[in-house]
Amino acid sequence: MSTAVIPAKSIEDRKIIRSVRMIFSFPVMLAGLLTTLAVCTVRGRFDDPDMWWHLKMGQAIWTTHIIPKTDIFSYTTGHHAYVPHEWLSQCFIYAAYRFAGISGLMLWLALLSSLLLVAGYGLCWLYSQNGKVALAGALTIWFFATTGFAIRPQMIGYLLLVIELLLIHMGSTRDSRWFWGLPAVFALWVNCHGSFAVGLAIAVAILLCSLFNYSVGLVTSSHWEPTAKRTFAWAILLSVSSLFLNPVGIRQVLYPLDTLLHQPVGLSASNEWQPLQFSDGRSFAFLGIIAGCLLLVILLRKSLYWQEICLLAMGAHLAASHQRMLFMFGILAGPILTRLLSDTWETYSFSQDRPLPNAVLLAASGLLVFAAFPDQQTLASQIEHASPVKAVAFLKAHPISGHMLNDYVYGGYLIWAAPEYPVFVDGRADIFEETGVLSDYGNWATLQSDPHDLLDKYNVNFCLLPKHSPMARVMSLLGWKAVYSDDSTIVLLRNEDRSIR
Repeated sequence: MSTAVIPAKSIEDRKIIRSVRMIFSFPVMLAGLLTTLAVCTVRGRFDDPDMWWHLKMGQAIWTTHIIPKTDIFSYTTGHHAYVPHEWLSQCFIYAAYRFAGISGLMLWLALLSSLLLVAGYGLCWLYSQNGKVALAGALTIWFFATTGFAIRPQMIGYLLLVIELLLIHMGSTRDSRWFWGLPAVFALWVNCHGSFAVGLAIAVAILLCSLFNYSVGLVTSSHWEPTAKRTFAWAILLSVSSLFLNPVGIRQVLYPLDTLLHQPVGLSASNEWQPLQFSDGRSFAFLGIIAGCLLLVILLRKSLYWQEICLLAMGAHLAASHQRMLFMFGILAGPILTRLLSDTWETYSFSQDRPLPNAVLLAASGLLVFAAFPDQQTLASQIEHASPVKAVAFLKAHPISGHMLNDYVYGGYLIWAAPEYPVFVDGRADIFEETGVLSDYGNWATLQSDPHDLLDKYNVNFCLLPKHSPMARVMSLLGWKAVYSDDSTIVLLRNEDRSIR
């Protein structure tokens, strides 16, 4: 009996065709659209004031090969001890700058934003088992992430959170060996951003939920094999141990807890750390997602897992307490929402895919990304709008001696652009709070103390302030002389020392 032999050329042709179909598949097309969405979202976000001191810290580490553990940028803290809890992210940021200047920084932001949305889409797809509905989860992540898209270490932290959730899902549903990736993730995470603490709390919460195996109404527990539970527990223990692979030790591990418990002035002074205010669409969407999940459970008679309740509750509490945590809430809520919606639309089928329309949309996405990416002139304009660029140029052309008092928001840019002038205060609120500088500055800026007290205590000789700020007016009334002014910034000098070299 003879058997037909398929020619090798025919097999090779089929492989090529299948590869082409995969490249121009529906999920890849959606990844292209999400990348376009990410670039269009962040193209105008080159104005975060904290970006500059992160960049300067990365430069210091890169050039000296030393991780600073004391303050090296201000004159007010007296070289106070500093926990470099984001040193690795800062090196990554500076590497992008070395690669292509400010365009490299924008590329860094566009790439991290795109990776986060695409990885979030993959997480939602795996979790819901529906490649179409997963887009709703990715858009949920994007919507809440708009609170925090910026050139800051938190971008790496939130990407690592998505990777953690992916590893946990793969380990619990497919092969427990996926859990062994968690220690490496946390070893990287602890050196990149303080959100590792929330990531660890999430892992512990999921482990505790896996220990229960019963249902109450529509609330049930997901079934875990005993081997998976043991492996996950050991992976968490190793993850805790890996946190100590950092340049500071226990202080870096405890830093997130210290921030929440011992920095009330810094947290209260920053809008992003304020409780959620119902002043924009994200606040109402936050309530809508929670209510929507509960309604879907009731209307569609879908079960809600214990771990999903824990993650929703954790994310909701963090977001309600601190506006910046809406970013994290979206990452936690997106997969849950898509699982509940998974039966409302037929799932993706590779055999029914249409490569040609996908290829057209991919090409259009590529063109839009290219067109939307801002050029250097646009980026420079954004910098000038948000930072005292012209005032710094004046100080470089006409140096002023003595200590400077700068606006809090200007501190980061001054650290980067005018390092010859040590700052009074900047976005590193922790060291300024520990030394009492932040409290002094807050009392001065809100006129809760005699303005002369702070100016004399720190021997301030000139101020660099927003032109239309209340304190700029007060300083003029106190007899300080304006030696420079533009549309947004003013430089004021003590009357008894007006000499400019």
